[in-house]
This record gives sequence, structure tokens and C-alpha cells, in this order.
Amino acid sequence: MKRKTIIIIALVLIASSSAFLLFKPETISPDQIDIETGIVKKGTISSTVTATGTLEAITTVEVGTQVSGIIEEIFVDFNSYVKEGQLMAKLDTTNLAAAVEQTQASVDNAKAELEYQQANYERLAPLFKKELISQADYDQTVYNLNKAKASYKSAVAQHKRNLINLDFALIYSPINGIVLNRAVEAGQTVQASFNTPTLFTIANDLTQMRVEANVDEADIGLVKKGHRVEFTVDAYPNEVFEGEVTEVRLEPTVTNNVVTYTIIISAPNPDYKLMPGMTAETNIFVVEKKDILLAPSKAARFNPDPQLLMSYMQDSARPEMPDGAPKDDFPPMDAPAQDNNKMIWVKRDAILQPVPVKLGMDDDINVEVLDGLQEGDVVILKMEQKNANKEVQASGGNPFMPKPPQRKK
Repeated sequence: MKRKTIIIIALVLIASSSAFLLFKPETISPDQIDIETGIVKKGTISSTVTATGTLEAITTVEVGTQVSGIIEEIFVDFNSYVKEGQLMAKLDTTNLAAAVEQTQASVDNAKAELEYQQANYERLAPLFKKELISQADYDQTVYNLNKAKASYKSAVAQHKRNLINLDFALIYSPINGIVLNRAVEAGQTVQASFNTPTLFTIANDLTQMRVEANVDEADIGLVKKGHRVEFTVDAYPNEVFEGEVTEVRLEPTVTNNVVTYTIIISAPNPDYKLMPGMTAETNIFVVEKKDILLAPSKAARFNPDPQLLMSYMQDSARPEMPDGAPKDDFPPMDAPAQDNNKMIWVKRDAILQPVPVKLGMDDDINVEVLDGLQEGDVVILKMEQKNANKEVQASGGNPFMPKPPQRKK
């Protein structure tokens, strides 16, 4: 019985020793450990809302005609600069001039009739007062006079309308600006019966443009008038243009059950690089903090591998523990975060140590440091073993690749 017990104990000891030797952590030389670091420094952090919009001139006027006719002459072309009151085109005035002459004749006829009826009234009125003519004759005279007055006014009004139509045959620029579009050619007939045909499109001032962008309903609550905007256009992919939110419109736009709101962004264009109709990809800075202490966001997400940390620190002094931390051989790898409090690993000389910090805004690149670090501190971003992946591939190979056949002995 004693012999059997001794054999069992010996086997257990052998198995334990084998397991210890098999699973004993491999010691890694500090020279084989790569550490990526970053610097705590002051800078700017921001939160943005993206939107796509279209560039437009601030004031765009479509110039048309209120009369029908044939375009006789055109005095401007695409990209022509025009001044307010400048003659741009002229319609054929043959029919319009004839209509003016006709209504002028009607005016003259109505005036002659009015003068005759006025004179007739002035002769018969005294006779009626002396009761030398009947009431019926007097009433007829008054009726004829009033009818002549109405005919004269109607003829004058028609004549004025034909004069205005004759003036409409001359197309003048209503504003100072540049001709964006010319929609007609000389000799073309335009019809203004049911709507006003557009002949020219004029932009007032292309040095000051605007972007009309659509913002998703989930983000519109963040966008306010006065927010700074940066945008790019495909024509100049390496150039960033700046603007400012000048208007947030309340009317929603619903497209395929997606609700968006229109915002207006000022777009200064002193070099005339921007053109109407260009698509602008905008970044609206809804939160922007300047000259604050920043650390790389990767530092806040870094947790060292215990084996690599022990190997790296084996020849160095043990890390100094922050107040309140447990006094073990090494600090815990996953320190619980409370609110904005986190642990960031800092490298001071050759020593790595965790430092409790209070963090603020994070844009996934940098994070705002409210407390715990100072400008110039070196923080750990990544710790890994050199060529670890290559060694695994060399030793293990690909398990899915076919193996060569074994040679028979």
C-alpha cells in the first residue's frame, strides 16, 4: 500500500513539473519590445457635423420678357459683366410700333368725340335751365358726354399699355452682375402668352457666394448661426475653404422618409475659384476648444500586456504607484474608469507607470486632459514584441495548407 501511494505521489510531482515547464511564461528581452509613445501638448480639439451642399450666388436674377416677338439683337454673352440699366437684347418692334400707332389714332378719335359732346352739352345746358328744351333731350346730352369721356379714358389706357409693351421690347439688366446663362439666340421667337420666358440669368456678385447644405435631423440641433465651417470642392481637392453658418431654416425637407434641414453658409470667393453649382463637402465645427492640453486618444485606450510589461521592467525599477493603488508587484492592467477618470501609462526615463487622469472631449485622435498630466509628458500608445507575427508564422505555418507526403522508411 505504501509503495502504491509513493508511486502516485511521484507521478503527480512529475506531471506538475512537466506542466510548470510547459506553461512557464517565456521571458522576453527588453530589446525585443517595441514601445510607441506620444507627447502631451497643447492644441485644438473640435467636434464637427458633416453635410453636403451646393454653391450658389447670393443673388441670382432670371431676366425674361413680358411680350412675344422675335429676338432682333443680343448685346451680351455668357460671362459678360453688366451694369444695372444696360441694354442686353432687343426684340423686333414692328408689330408693337404698329399697335402704338393704332391706339394713338383711337385716342385722337375719342378726344374729338369728347370735345364735340362737351361743346354740345355747353350749348344745351343753359337752354335746359330756361326750360327751352325737354328733360329727355338734356339727359341724352349728359349721357353722350359721359360716354365720350369713358371712351377717351379707355383709348388713353390702351395706348399707354402699347407704349409700355414697346418699351418691353428692349431688355435691360436689372442689377450689376455677370451673365451666367444666355438661353436665346438672335432670330429666335419667344412667346410670353402663359409664362415669362427666361432669356438671361445674372448673378449679382461672385466674390461673395453661399453654400446651401442639407443637415440630417439628428445633427441639426447642434448647428447654430455663427459656427465656423470648412469645406472642399472636387475642383480643388487639396484646398480648404472657410465660411460661417448664417442661417438655419426651419422648413424640413423629406426625401424617402429622411428628414433634413437646410442651412446657409457664407463662402467668400475673392479669387473667383468657386463657381455656382459646385458640390461642397462641409465640416461644421459645432464645438471647438483651442489652446488646451491634449493627449493621443490611443493612450487612453492602452492597457499593457502583463508578460511584456514584466519583461520590460525586469531590469528597471518598479513603477511608482499612484496614491490609493494596491501595492502589488505590478499595477492592475484594467483600472476601472469612473466618469471621465482613467489610467494613462506614462514613461518617465526608463520607467513605465500608470497615472490617474481626468479626461474631457475626445475626437478619436486626441483627448482633452483636464487633470493628471503636464505638457511634455510621454505617454504610451502601444507595446508589442518585435517580429512576433513573423515568428508565429515561421514556427506554426498555415494549418490549412497541404503538407508534403512523408517518405517511407
